[in-house]
Amino acid sequence: MIMTDRLAPSDVTYDVIGIGIGPFNLGLAALLQGSDECAVKALFFEQKPEFEWHGGMLIDGTTLQVPFMADLVTMADPTSPYSYLNYLRAEGRLYAFYFFEKFHIPRQEYNHYCQWVAKQLTSCQFGQQVVRTTQVTRKDGVCYEVVVQHAESKEEAIYYARHLVLGVGNVPHVGETLSSQLSETMFHSASYTKRRKQCLDAKSITVVGSGQSAAEIFYDLLKSQSEYGYELTWLTRSRGFFPMEYSKLGLEHFSPDYTSYFFDLPASKKDSILGQQHLLYKGISAVTIADIYDELYHATSCGKRPKISLRPLTEVKEVIALNEDGETGYRLSCWQWEQEEWFSLTSEQVILATGYRQITPHCLESLTPIINWDGQGRYQVDAQYRLALKDKVKGQNNIYIQNGELHTHGIGAPDLGLGAHRNATIINDLADRVVYPVTNHNVFQQFGVQ
Repeated sequence: MIMTDRLAPSDVTYDVIGIGIGPFNLGLAALLQGSDECAVKALFFEQKPEFEWHGGMLIDGTTLQVPFMADLVTMADPTSPYSYLNYLRAEGRLYAFYFFEKFHIPRQEYNHYCQWVAKQLTSCQFGQQVVRTTQVTRKDGVCYEVVVQHAESKEEAIYYARHLVLGVGNVPHVGETLSSQLSETMFHSASYTKRRKQCLDAKSITVVGSGQSAAEIFYDLLKSQSEYGYELTWLTRSRGFFPMEYSKLGLEHFSPDYTSYFFDLPASKKDSILGQQHLLYKGISAVTIADIYDELYHATSCGKRPKISLRPLTEVKEVIALNEDGETGYRLSCWQWEQEEWFSLTSEQVILATGYRQITPHCLESLTPIINWDGQGRYQVDAQYRLALKDKVKGQNNIYIQNGELHTHGIGAPDLGLGAHRNATIINDLADRVVYPVTNHNVFQQFGVQ
């Protein structure tokens, strides 16, 4: 163990330390603190100064794509003081919500609700970045040493825990073709609200992507297009701007039942299935599509011809920055892959709503040799959301994963509605008893042969 003057070893060994505080680890912290029966000693660290959920996409008027019951705790414990309904009660908004009569709540209010919960949880420490984790032996046994750095002072402290839970989330992904071109005027959708004003002042804007984020950004810009007069283009390599599957029986794929069924399938079968399920979680909500279409209809009525273009079947192959003859922005070389024809367009601003990818956090680097990886370099994850570790005695020194198990547990991994169920499973495993009951049969479908 490396010691410096700024490292302060702790005499306490926590049962679990959480790395990252997004909705899933925040929900875990809330369920742990909200249970009188659970004696798990926990601590959670987040490098941001306060809770923020996709701050760059908190666009006015946008809503969650799941019902309000997919809050941090309700699906595991409806009586929890950290439920969304209790938040509304504390805010004096219960009757307002009652008359609102909508299951899908404003995204900004969901973020505010999470901040309300985070401020009440003594186990959640913000402005603290986990920089290193190692496995060490102490007088009370083998545990994890967690080095945490204060975001402002840069001072470091050491904490110890028997188990870890990773909740660092995913990072913006733009692909190799575009990553070298990122700048103030070509950026990922994760930064949209922070750069929205500069977009409104541009002469032309191009949105790239086919999911909900791309649609929400395009719709937001579409509503202001007549006022600011910019040229607005939407490109996607998908066959069209298709709706996400949202039928009631289709939604049953986001259930503990389907997660269990999917987990038991062979790995090769899982990868094949995931490649065919994009519209279960990567499409656009039908409401957003309808709003866009209505806005387009009004924008083009009475002979108006705004500079608006929607182009499916289009892949951006190359981007060249323009800085000659007073021309700024980018030239996009595009491939219409169905016609097999090239075309190009120029745009002053480019917004890449191209999704996210999973990474192994840098702070886990020293632990990578003890982790078992699959043939594609991904985590091996068991039914209790524990990473497969080398030479580990069952029940000792687990590393749990939040939203990093899509390839093992299926499309429900990033879904807010299954977060409480996963946390209940993790808590029961940590406590080695049932703290939050989980049920095996929750939906009408039977996905497998029993």
